[in-house]
Amino acid sequence: MEAQSQSKNFEIYKLFNRPCYCQVVNHEMSQRNQENVGKGNESFEKLASMSLVMNMTVYLRSNYNMSGIFLVNVVTIWIGTSNISSLAGAYVSDAYVGKYRTLLYGSIASLVGMGMMTLTAGVPHFRPPKCTDLPNCIQPENWQLALLFAGLGLLAIGAGGLRPCGIAFGADQFDTSTAKGRKQLESFFNLWYLSFTLALIVALTGVVYIQTNISWVIGFAIPTSCLLFSVIIFLIGRHTYIMKKPEGSVFSDIVKVIVASIRKRKVAYDDQSKCLFYNPLDSHVIQTQRFKCLDKAAMIVDSNELNSKGLPENKWRLCSLQQVENLKCVVGILPVWVSGVGCMLVIDQQSTFGVLQAIQMTRTIGSEFAIPPGWMTGIAMVTLSVWIFIYEGIYVPKLRKLLKRNPRLTMVMRVRIGIIMSILCMVTAGIIERKRRDSALNNNNAYIAPMHVFWLIPQFMLSGLTEAFDSVAIMEFFTTQMPESMKTVASAIFFITLSISSYLSSLIINVIHKLTEPNPWLGGHDLNTNRLDYYYYIIAGFGVLNLIYFTFIGSKFVAPAKIMVVEEEEELQQVEEGGDGRNLSGAYHEL
Repeated sequence: MEAQSQSKNFEIYKLFNRPCYCQVVNHEMSQRNQENVGKGNESFEKLASMSLVMNMTVYLRSNYNMSGIFLVNVVTIWIGTSNISSLAGAYVSDAYVGKYRTLLYGSIASLVGMGMMTLTAGVPHFRPPKCTDLPNCIQPENWQLALLFAGLGLLAIGAGGLRPCGIAFGADQFDTSTAKGRKQLESFFNLWYLSFTLALIVALTGVVYIQTNISWVIGFAIPTSCLLFSVIIFLIGRHTYIMKKPEGSVFSDIVKVIVASIRKRKVAYDDQSKCLFYNPLDSHVIQTQRFKCLDKAAMIVDSNELNSKGLPENKWRLCSLQQVENLKCVVGILPVWVSGVGCMLVIDQQSTFGVLQAIQMTRTIGSEFAIPPGWMTGIAMVTLSVWIFIYEGIYVPKLRKLLKRNPRLTMVMRVRIGIIMSILCMVTAGIIERKRRDSALNNNNAYIAPMHVFWLIPQFMLSGLTEAFDSVAIMEFFTTQMPESMKTVASAIFFITLSISSYLSSLIINVIHKLTEPNPWLGGHDLNTNRLDYYYYIIAGFGVLNLIYFTFIGSKFVAPAKIMVVEEEEELQQVEEGGDGRNLSGAYHEL
């Protein structure tokens, strides 16, 4: 009877409160649609783009007869440009078109770029003849390279739109003002990285095999079709997304603060309490005590700096405290950013030299099946996925129940472990490369070493662990250190880290090549004539320097958990961040 009464009461509630009830139901359905459509678009886009990224070294080697330094430079510079273009994408998103349109335009550019890459594989006239006489291969003509680089350029432009806005647009779908929203967002970074990795695994196992062993045309047509499908899915869900309007670019504000602080560099700043700062009434930012030289940009030194409406006469001379605090956020993460570049430098080596090692090793299983060289990069992805699953699905829940507290590893611990893994990765890679080279030379200088490609598994696993510990922690650090208005900037800075590491890798390779002539350690079509193991040891040395730097400098900017007050919820939150505390709404409190 009680159950029937409750059921009738609920029906009466729906009848008399139909607008409210329908609104709740529609909101729940909208959230489910956002989640499903978002997952579909993300998965298909990653499958399309990363299947090309991970097999680019093999494609240029086998279809464009590229080798040595030129091949590595093309791949690393393209990857670096794809990442640094995210800075432009973040600027366009924040200042003009918003995250949704930036994602859409980026998807279209990537689709056209993938289409051009499919044409280079399908039309023989667009690439040089297949090489039959190593190392005397016919090199591509300039116009063929121009067509190739145009396709890669469009892919880089597309990546600039997709990468900085993907995480930020996903985070916009969570309501952090509620306990449920904050709980969902807590594991968002690891789960986003997990979905990213799972899409890579599918691309590496299925699509890369088709590209390498069946047909490059079919292998490129599949991700092109998937990317087209992802655009369609993304458009289908356009009415269910939470779309925030662009509020102006933070990058312009950053430049203005730098210029204004330089102009006022000679202004005395002895006592903050005696200074007058420009802080609009609608701004709730609280001034922090770090990087005080930047505060001069918001210091009112002359009443003529404000007009009759209380606004700055010259925005390049007087900025608001909010603009200053935004720049402080960026400056505050730079010491940790430097350490992130060092770890990414190690990860870059496996997508180029690691794949080249696999090409010159025994890859057969049985009498017919040959392992595609690009599959080796999938080992790192599998390792990363397994670790995140163990960490998020087993380690954290079990220990939380057992210890009755948050058992997550601190950010400092994760970054430090990642750096150690990067050093072990390069040392292991150097030892294995020396063994591979010796086995080839002892076998009548055979191009294919009698050593099986499975020997490369340890170095790729260590590369995956480096990414699992360091990359996830760095991405989380960047995002949590930024106020809500700068989430896109955090994503852009993360991808800039990847970009700088790629350019740095290319620079180191070219310097080593020049310094070791006339018998260079790197270059040429045959790794057996090189000393790749020496190069790996040099990168390991950089890793040691990175560990020393982070231990004594970088880690000081990642403070242990502090207690901060969240005004909106009037409750205590524990956060892991450096410097001053920041609440969820972007307001700062000096701790």
